[in-house]
Amino acid sequence: MNQTDSPNRIEKSGETQPLTVAIVDDDPRVRELLKEEIQDEGHHVLSFESAETFLDKSSLESIDLVLLDLMMPGMNGLECLQQLHRQACHDKLPRIVVVSALSDPSKQRQVLEAGAESYVIKPDLFERLPTLLNGSTP
Repeated sequence: MNQTDSPNRIEKSGETQPLTVAIVDDDPRVRELLKEEIQDEGHHVLSFESAETFLDKSSLESIDLVLLDLMMPGMNGLECLQQLHRQACHDKLPRIVVVSALSDPSKQRQVLEAGAESYVIKPDLFERLPTLLNGSTP
């Protein structure tokens, strides 16, 4: 896990503070590419190789946005999303965007019903990343 502390995103005199973005993906190349892109935009990154590691080691109150891979060995992204909602009954969850290589309308519907903000296909992720980092749903 690569961890950098940061304040939650707040606006002070028109200036947006950096986000803390958690990347949860079993592919180290995807994690590294996303990390570099997000850091280039001035944000902080936490990187997790599995949903289990993310659930065990993350502090949700310090995270603004989660990029959660759908298909991972062990616990998948949908199961992780459901677990997050069970754990955080009264706590405010960060924004959660599920990322997948599959353009599958039924999976998309499932993750949105489970509480994800958005479902983004991996080939579109880098194009949509600036919008996601600015707090807009693509």
